[in-house]
Amino acid sequence: MPEPPRSKELPANLLTDPVMIEACRARDFGRIFRLVKARAGIYPSMIARRCDLTPSRVGEVITGRRQLVHMDVIERISDGLRIPGHMLGLARRSWETPPTLAATPREPAEAPASAIGTELSSRLARHAAETNVNTLVLEQFDADVDRLARDFVSRPLPLLIPEIRTAQGGVFKLLEGRQHPSQTRHLYVVAGWLAGLAAHVSLDLGDRSAAATHVRTVVQCAEISEHSPLRAWARSFQSLAAYWAGDYRRAGDLAQAGQSEGRGPGTGTIKARLLSLEARARAAGGDNHSALRVLALAHEARGDAEPDELPGVFSFPEAKQWAYAGTTLLAVGGDKQIRHAVSASNRAVELYQAGPEGDRSLGDLQAAHLDLATAYLAGGDVEGAGAKLSEVFGSEGYTASITIRLRNLAALLGSEPYRGAQSAVDLRAHIHEVTVRPAFVSNSTEPR
Repeated sequence: MPEPPRSKELPANLLTDPVMIEACRARDFGRIFRLVKARAGIYPSMIARRCDLTPSRVGEVITGRRQLVHMDVIERISDGLRIPGHMLGLARRSWETPPTLAATPREPAEAPASAIGTELSSRLARHAAETNVNTLVLEQFDADVDRLARDFVSRPLPLLIPEIRTAQGGVFKLLEGRQHPSQTRHLYVVAGWLAGLAAHVSLDLGDRSAAATHVRTVVQCAEISEHSPLRAWARSFQSLAAYWAGDYRRAGDLAQAGQSEGRGPGTGTIKARLLSLEARARAAGGDNHSALRVLALAHEARGDAEPDELPGVFSFPEAKQWAYAGTTLLAVGGDKQIRHAVSASNRAVELYQAGPEGDRSLGDLQAAHLDLATAYLAGGDVEGAGAKLSEVFGSEGYTASITIRLRNLAALLGSEPYRGAQSAVDLRAHIHEVTVRPAFVSNSTEPR
């Protein structure tokens, strides 16, 4: 890459600024790029040219949507912006060496050059052969992730938490050692899926901060391993978390981004999941036209989907897609769409109840029943709503999202025209009673 003109070097007072030093130490390139723009007048388009990056990639880094972790990219940034190597944890860069100290040609050493080359090559071969994993270890991790993903749907969270943490510890310990590059990438994929399970546990327990931390790890693992399905799943989870936080626009945008980032979302059901999430978020945000358009695309994507890489919580079964469709149509509203919502939610219930017990998601089944209860209320049928709620009240605990749905229903029952009806008052009291219970109890060692 051509070296940038000396006149465009960073100001000395920027390179000695503690804020810049800390940003470089942490390799926080979003902050570095913002400082370079503000203090040196080097705008994102110029950063992109000097560092051999695309302008869109620089923009994603600045907004926090992408992290840069590959060593060759970090070296290009050091060289392109003239950031001394030691500030970014790199060796001294060639342009840092004063011309007077540059190495001069030397006479051949006493030993023939061919002998030195053979010795170095042998050392490199031995170094490259060193690894602390083998095929059986990687296969076992894959089997563990597969089992945990499947068990997540139907087993109580307190039983899964210790197993997820144990598997994470095993992977992280191995990554501290040495592997072949392909093995390292494989371990990062495993680490990403395990962090995804941890993110789901945190979200179900209502700990959004912990869930956000875990899913950032998923994104980083996906970037390092260049694993498109993992990256797309991370965006789907971030969309899910934004939806339950009430940020519907961000939820829709994240789901949309997951469909086009990198090499795309992959060939499984992840595209149908992302489109369903986007449709639900657009409807909740009041963009009914987009919601119905995207919902139709989600059904088309289901027809084109190939088998998923992983089962359980990382897949998107047909029953769950019908449940999302019911929620979307209910949010769009109107007599016609509410009738369609009832049909979709009933279809979801039928599919969940007909499937194997081990694949039956209690939370998704509860969500479909709650959508049906909401639809009955929209039609003024409080008794019908109560019958559907009775399918939910028997549970010993609820995920954070089901608790939110129940409280939304309680608020609806407290509004006109239900406010004075005794049946509505009784249902509100029952909802209050079940939602003041603790959510699923976490492991006593798990931070809350």
